[in-house]
Amino acid sequence: MPTITDVPLEIFLDNLFPLLPVPDLLSLEATNRFFYQLTSDETFWKRKIQKDYNFPDSDTARTTGWKFIYKRLSNPKIYVWGEHSRGRLGISGRDLPNPLYDGIPFPMRLRIPWVRIVNLVAGGMSFHAIDAQGHVYVWGALDGTSFALRTDGFSDPSKVAESPMRLELPCAIRQISCARLHSAALDTDAQVWTFTSWGRPFKLQTALLDRSSRDTTPVQVECGWGFTSILTQGGDVLVNWPSRGRMLEEIHRIDQELNQAGDVTQAKPSPERPGIIPCHVWDMGNIEPYRLPAIPAGLPRLAGTGLPTDVLDGETRLVKIAGMDNFLVGLTNKGHVLKYDRLESEESYQRGHWEYLPSFSELEKVSQHPVFAEGQLKPPSTMHITQISAHFKTFTAYSTGPESVVLMCRMQTTDEEGPISQQRLEPTIIPSLQYRGVISVILGDYHYGALTEAGKLLTWGAFSKGALGLGDPVDIEPGQPGGFSTREQRLAMTNAPGHMLATPPDVRDPTEVRFDHKRKNKGKETYVFAAAAAGWHMGALVIDLESDDEDEEQDSSQAIPGAFPDDTTPPQHDRWQGPPILPIRGHRGVLPFRIGFAGRGIGRGGAGRGQ
Repeated sequence: MPTITDVPLEIFLDNLFPLLPVPDLLSLEATNRFFYQLTSDETFWKRKIQKDYNFPDSDTARTTGWKFIYKRLSNPKIYVWGEHSRGRLGISGRDLPNPLYDGIPFPMRLRIPWVRIVNLVAGGMSFHAIDAQGHVYVWGALDGTSFALRTDGFSDPSKVAESPMRLELPCAIRQISCARLHSAALDTDAQVWTFTSWGRPFKLQTALLDRSSRDTTPVQVECGWGFTSILTQGGDVLVNWPSRGRMLEEIHRIDQELNQAGDVTQAKPSPERPGIIPCHVWDMGNIEPYRLPAIPAGLPRLAGTGLPTDVLDGETRLVKIAGMDNFLVGLTNKGHVLKYDRLESEESYQRGHWEYLPSFSELEKVSQHPVFAEGQLKPPSTMHITQISAHFKTFTAYSTGPESVVLMCRMQTTDEEGPISQQRLEPTIIPSLQYRGVISVILGDYHYGALTEAGKLLTWGAFSKGALGLGDPVDIEPGQPGGFSTREQRLAMTNAPGHMLATPPDVRDPTEVRFDHKRKNKGKETYVFAAAAAGWHMGALVIDLESDDEDEEQDSSQAIPGAFPDDTTPPQHDRWQGPPILPIRGHRGVLPFRIGFAGRGIGRGGAGRGQ
């Protein structure tokens, strides 16, 4: 006689489980081994966390741990550190542990009462954060190269948000990317927004991105140093330059019109809602983005990727892009890494071209790197690059799994009139980052970070006013990562007459960041699920693995007058009931597709995926 376990697995995972409240799923999990394994399906929890919490997956290679994170997202914590100028950390200068650093050299918690932040992005002199409902919070200055008056509103790009403020937008935001002095976003309807000031964002209105087909439906926005690029489902890339050329002229024209309307368009927070920036939105409909040429035909067939033959024989298209200073890095569905140059302006891009980077794509060439060829590490047996990231002059390409590799490159960029470097790009391979399960690499100007699947954040590079987050150099033993080179330098720092006589040397070996500095409860276990870096600062989203009475006491008094709008109220749902659902739509006529395979769990008793 058929039993309930004979029902096709997809009926449970695709039709029944999404309708059940989380407490009911937990009860079902406890009934027997079959339902325990079925309710632990990684693909199901990945989709659920994206749907319920607006959780991003574009910046991480995570394949496991989705249920673990879902269970603990009731109270994610924001930590920031590094340079504090222009309010970029959202923390008062009075709270700096040592003014001589001009920053904070270890993670310090930043509180946004009653808000679940699920994504954190660093800009040149700011942070952007997205919560579970798609609201955007900002702090710092979008353009910190100039200054705004105290009486100015956030229509001025130099206006500083000293503490987190929410942007009052007409839509929910799914993804954000930051350039040095502007940012871009993708909303839940796959529409592209640009912020040259936080008070006057505009939406791109163009037939090139009307979401009527794969080739006109955006799936990723990515900012380089001074440009915005948009990747479509079909693998096309479009670019624009908000700070140059025709688009800048149009922005100035609209700004002049809006300025004539008086205070109503200046995006000034009201006394009744001091933590909300009232955005005056508009449409950019007469300036089209530029489509980059297609990637080269005839890219080599990559060996040792582990991909099935039908995928290798199928279409090759871009699936990810990453922007840096005048360059764009691209990644195909088969693991080819490419770069596009000459992205200084709308005039120069036509002289650029896609260049395939074999040393970042091919297993054989990576295995010939001295780190592997000379026996320092055993070469990987397979390699499929699935992730890229880029910032300023550095980009990375990395794979996942037990033999994950991380390939870095710091390259020389050029200004519009200068010659483009013709050097052959070769990767830098840091031995201690290999085979570590790295799922995200974040890049600042001169400091870097790697997030592992175990929830550890590792940093290395320049001190950069504390951007490594390894602790106060005075408290670190000389010669250790983050500390001074000698005891004499540390002693001189303790007696410094108003300025730093020396800075700690660069950290060569990636070192784990702790989140218990200046706390009574030392050694508390934490799990980092997201991190961000830019400029000379860094931040992370962290969940506790242990209860913390000290945090509970502080959280109970979060509602500091003036720190957040009075109309914000605590969420009414229980931590295991899930938040209000935020719909995520595909382009017209096309439903969101499933990533995974129909037969997962077919053993009905064997180990589930990721085990």
